[in-house]
Amino acid sequence: MVLEWALIAGKIALMAHDGPLPFTDIVRTGWVARLPAAWVPYALLARADRPVGGWLLFLPGLWAILLGATDAGAATWLMVLFLAGSFVMRAAGCVVNDLWDRDLDRLVARTAGRPLASGALRMRQALSFLAALLAIGLAILLLLDTAARFLGLISLVLVAAYPLAKRVTWWPQLMLGVTFGWGAPMGYAAAAGTLAPEALLLYGAAIAWILGYDTIYAHQDREDDALIGVRSTARLFAERTEGFLAACYASTVALLAAAGWAAGLAWQFHVALALPAWMLWRQIRLIDIHDPALCLRLFQANRDVGLAVALAIGLGRL
Repeated sequence: MVLEWALIAGKIALMAHDGPLPFTDIVRTGWVARLPAAWVPYALLARADRPVGGWLLFLPGLWAILLGATDAGAATWLMVLFLAGSFVMRAAGCVVNDLWDRDLDRLVARTAGRPLASGALRMRQALSFLAALLAIGLAILLLLDTAARFLGLISLVLVAAYPLAKRVTWWPQLMLGVTFGWGAPMGYAAAAGTLAPEALLLYGAAIAWILGYDTIYAHQDREDDALIGVRSTARLFAERTEGFLAACYASTVALLAAAGWAAGLAWQFHVALALPAWMLWRQIRLIDIHDPALCLRLFQANRDVGLAVALAIGLGRL
């Protein structure tokens, strides 16, 4: 009943709105606009207009492959598989998220235009699309070894559970870290055939990193989330976000350094780690939680942070 009244209030507010369109991160221009009209809602449902999420899912796996691989050719093949799998499973995760959140999304300015929330796609269409994505993901998973397959199957539980976190905890960003960072142990297992302490340290670094950057992302919706009762670390820390980010990102760098030490990486890794550390520090200095567009740009900048970490690991393996 509370949600029904909130939906009615949200619709009235949108109908009464006569100023500039509310902030949204949906991109309907560029290559998406050149797709056949019937394809556009599926592209938007999969967040194909915003590929940064696929990169962010891929990067912990890339770190782990670089850290654990013993053969360059095998590592390259794994990178290709993880890259493809990351974009497919990120799309599947977005469909699952939107299926859970379609009613809540209608109440948030940034998400009201999503295909399920807006009615551009029906539940049956989204479920069929999800089945196709999962079939592709399974085909990729079957190309990995047994340990990586097992970890990949576990990840499906995390993907399905993540959308529930915002309803029961102030820490859904931590749950996203556990989910999005899963590529670290999975990638290491695929590359090395086993898990080692450095893989777990790398996973911890990925979780801390994701907790930080998704808190930045959540600030786009902070006010709407407060109105409809959705919890987040953005709401929890609010004006104290800068200090929270400092703790998250300091933990990220410390755990990355520990993983490199445990793996026996050369000194070049520790020197090169200064670049992503500086990039993370810059986000802390620039953050303005009252500027949604800036929060989105800082969030997106984490793709380059992740690539800089990958470069550091690569240099440490030379």
